Amino acid sequence: MKRFHVHVHVADLGQSIGFYSRLFGQTPARQEADYAKWMLEDPPVNFAISQRGGQPGVDHLGIQVDDPAELGELKQRAEAADLTLLDEGETACCYARSDKHWLVDPQGIAWEHFHTLGNVPTFSGGEPEPAPAAPAASACCPPRGKPVGIPVKSASGCC
Repeated sequence: MKRFHVHVHVADLGQSIGFYSRLFGQTPARQEADYAKWMLEDPPVNFAISQRGGQPGVDHLGIQVDDPAELGELKQRAEAADLTLLDEGETACCYARSDKHWLVDPQGIAWEHFHTLGNVPTFSGGEPEPAPAAPAASACCPPRGKPVGIPVKSASGCC
């Protein structure tokens, strides 16, 4: 099964957790000092919020898969369409260990394809980090809309 993924940067985590918990009719499946995630079944969405980015708003979109074969299929589809991708392989980010790759759409919106392998105790999977005093780009996840400098391929060359 594939699950749509949305990650949004928020200005006030507590207020946003309250809002989205009421909107979705459930509390987060994972909550940390700077992050919360809902794993919705109807519709199937992995919806995450954090205070680890630039301005509040959509950080990136994605597709989460249940098994490595589905991830391979998404990667093959992107490569067959001649889309530039960044293959991070196995990495830790957003309190999870995942196998992932990134693409960027023509508007500059980052798309993440990933298979979650397990949880990690910190946002980037390393030693515990202090909660950021002010929103800042994460070292593991791409900054808003600019995932690690992946160029966008354009068939027309105009973009």
